[in-house]
Amino acid sequence: MNLSRIALATGVAASTVLLLAGPAAAHVSVQPQGEAAKGGYATLNFKVPNERDQASTVKLEVNFPAEQPLSSVTPEAVPGWKIEITKGKLDKPLEVHGRKITEAVTKVTWTADGSKIEPGYFQQFPVSVGRLPEDADQMIFKAIQTYDNKEVVRWIEEPKAGGEEPDSPAPVLALSAASDDHHGGGAAGDDHAADDKATDKAASAEGDKKETHAASSSSSDTTARTLGIIGIVVGIAGVAFGVLAGRRRSA
Repeated sequence: MNLSRIALATGVAASTVLLLAGPAAAHVSVQPQGEAAKGGYATLNFKVPNERDQASTVKLEVNFPAEQPLSSVTPEAVPGWKIEITKGKLDKPLEVHGRKITEAVTKVTWTADGSKIEPGYFQQFPVSVGRLPEDADQMIFKAIQTYDNKEVVRWIEEPKAGGEEPDSPAPVLALSAASDDHHGGGAAGDDHAADDKATDKAASAEGDKKETHAASSSSSDTTARTLGIIGIVVGIAGVAFGVLAGRRRSA
């Protein structure tokens, strides 16, 4: 009987530890849709869990690494959240598709505007980015989470290789090997590829339109000339007929 009670008490205690450890292990993180290939494009999801029982998350700030500037950062609209993009001048301009980029996004801020992350829920904030660095294995995005009770949690501690996870780790994006097409995986790569195809299709359609217009113009010119010649012939025939009719009356 005593052994049963001891076992039951032990089980309850273990369950309590697990329940308490669960929320403590949750933190702001980043994951790509598909993969994030070096030198390519990707769509990143910043996942924000609410860790408090009596407060809701109302703001998220994600800082982009200054030493790894991205030429393209486009957040997806999230219902109930206002988005602010902060840019900064680059010490060394980037060259992308033959043009120089002199500034890059340094921070993206989501602020609750009719919505919030309540206790027991999480929210994802998608961002399309590129091109990802080619000479790095990861990117670290330091994030700041704000609750409606004014509490601020700074997810800014950089993890160390082989060490234990920090108490407030910064979101880390692992980069995969470079792909041949430099578009990477996920929706962002597909979007960029689709844009290229759409551009080629539009150019082809414009060319076909010009050729059709040219052919139509040529055909119209030929028809006009033919009708003109027929008109002249008919006119000459009419004059000749009139002359002959006059001579017959005179006779």
